[in-house]
Amino acid sequence: MAFHEVSLPARLAFGSTGGVERRTEIVTLGSGFERRSTPWAQGRRRYLIGANLRSLDDMAALTAFFEARRGRLYGFRFRDFADFRSCAPSGAITPHDQVLGVGDGARATFELCKRYGEGPDAADRRIVKPVEGTVRVGLDGLEQNPSSFEADLTTGTVTFLTPPAEGVAVTAGFEFDVPVRFDADRIDVTLESFAAGRMAAVPLIEVRV
Repeated sequence: MAFHEVSLPARLAFGSTGGVERRTEIVTLGSGFERRSTPWAQGRRRYLIGANLRSLDDMAALTAFFEARRGRLYGFRFRDFADFRSCAPSGAITPHDQVLGVGDGARATFELCKRYGEGPDAADRRIVKPVEGTVRVGLDGLEQNPSSFEADLTTGTVTFLTPPAEGVAVTAGFEFDVPVRFDADRIDVTLESFAAGRMAAVPLIEVRV
């Protein structure tokens, strides 16, 4: 998939709105009961950015970023400041934040994920764009030296030089970006003075990578 490993500058995202969406298909039976199902295993994020920009320089920077991505053609990284850590947004990352799996003595690669909720009803979200230098890994509660594993920042996997032994719990903590693309091929700017303007909200949508 066409994707640029670049991040939208944080200052261009301040004042953004958005969140997660789900797709639920509901069929109402003749008895009045409902049959509900979903074709999506995971939620999808949508955002609106740019509406709070007033500086012409910032609007020009967002336009330049948009042009470099060729509108909707190329995806990029976006920092969702409401949900960008393996722990709470205000918390400190630890190597024990999220459970990645259990070692079997042969498997060396584990996928980063974040769990929402508790118990059997919890939802797991694959994390594919971790942030460089933030991934911390634990084995049975002990933090591992960064030299003992490799974190792939483009796919969200952790590969150990030596596979974890059978029964060993593999955990991790990290910061992450959301892979998104622009969801419009147009940006509109209104000039309000020589130094200020107004930009229509620009939509972003999460992409599967």
